[in-house]
Amino acid sequence: MPDPRPSGSGFRHFLEVLVLRSLFWRILASFWLAIALVAGLSILLGHMLNQDTWILSRHPGLSNLASRWAQHYEQEGVESAQRFLERRKHHYKIDVQVLDDSGEAVVPGTFPRRAAAFEARQHNDERRLPWRRLTEEYTSPGSGETYLLIYRIPHPELAAWHRESLIWPLSALGIALVVLTLFSLLVTLSITRPLSRLRGAVHDLGQTSYQQNSLARLAVRRDEFGVLANDFNKMGARLQSLIGSQRQLLRDVSHELRSPLARLRIALALAERAEPEQRQALWPRLTRECDRLEDLISEILVLARVDAEQAHAEPVDLNALLGGVRKDAQLAAPEQDVRLEAQPGLTLHGWPTLIERALDNLLRNALRFNPSGQPIEVHARREQDRIVLSVRDHGPGVAAEHLAQLGEPFFRAPGQDTAGHGLGLAIARKAAERHGGTLVLANHPQGGFIATLDFPCESAIG
Repeated sequence: MPDPRPSGSGFRHFLEVLVLRSLFWRILASFWLAIALVAGLSILLGHMLNQDTWILSRHPGLSNLASRWAQHYEQEGVESAQRFLERRKHHYKIDVQVLDDSGEAVVPGTFPRRAAAFEARQHNDERRLPWRRLTEEYTSPGSGETYLLIYRIPHPELAAWHRESLIWPLSALGIALVVLTLFSLLVTLSITRPLSRLRGAVHDLGQTSYQQNSLARLAVRRDEFGVLANDFNKMGARLQSLIGSQRQLLRDVSHELRSPLARLRIALALAERAEPEQRQALWPRLTRECDRLEDLISEILVLARVDAEQAHAEPVDLNALLGGVRKDAQLAAPEQDVRLEAQPGLTLHGWPTLIERALDNLLRNALRFNPSGQPIEVHARREQDRIVLSVRDHGPGVAAEHLAQLGEPFFRAPGQDTAGHGLGLAIARKAAERHGGTLVLANHPQGGFIATLDFPCESAIG
């Protein structure tokens, strides 16, 4: 017999859907709570509409009866006032009796005697009376006399008037409930559908199958979801770029490590078979290959640490840092002339080790290609809210078709015979990007090659 319980993956999917849709139901329940509150207030209002004051002011047979009767009585006499009451009774089925201040009847009224006797017998149980009894006190503005008007409206007549008077408010309430339901459903869907798309994008990103156009429709919205989708697209693109660069770096590293390791194996094999005198001559070659391998691994580790730097950013004195880098370059190549021109007071918020490494790599790259007798020019200046550092040599430059590839790990322009692994410019570019800046590599219009670091003055990206 099959197990009726859901499988592990199916149950997890059910929980995910339930959690996602719980927001849908919470929002929809909130709207329905508001609707129920409106409906309850409407019922309360309907109850209030059944009060005596509402009936006296809104019933067409009672709204102006007192003033009209007083006008007939005071201007035309008792008979005219009595006929007016009888006409009202005939038209609206309302019995009326009018009393003065002493409690005496002013006019005979329209109360039947048997009805009065019936009311006297049932005065202890108001609910058993076949009519609704209302009273109104009216003071005539002309004579100043006060009259007490007693009305009796049969319950069927009063119920019929209530139905007619409340049909439009109830219809409007029903329409309002339908409109509010549709509106709440649309608003709820407008909130939960983008969340569902974002959830799918997060799932795809976790499975490394994320496509940047998966949130294209959501990103064009001009609300918070559009901003969130744009930020998510940027994050996804950044993560995909990092994953791609890491994969490419691993492939490049494995390729680059094979060459020195192969040379070491060959040298070791030759040393094992060689005579003692020949073996002694092979040791410098083995040492040189080991040094190259150590340098390569060191640069690879530096490149990997640029993105993984966890230290907090701090103010960097660029003038002092440039002076130290220039001094180290002069010690490494005393025959070269490194000229430094820097505006005073240049500071940057960032990681001094990364900036020093970037500048050192740019200077070492310039030292490799700069001819003797020509200076290497280092400039540092502030341009509005940016700080620009440039290193120019007077070497042969780089072919235009290879400029776009400079700065990629392990890329070296064809025809270079100088030592290097193609990681110096890549480290400089990574350091610039870590600070929110850029590295621009180009041939100088007057000859030579120029590398420019462009940093924001007071910002660092962690």
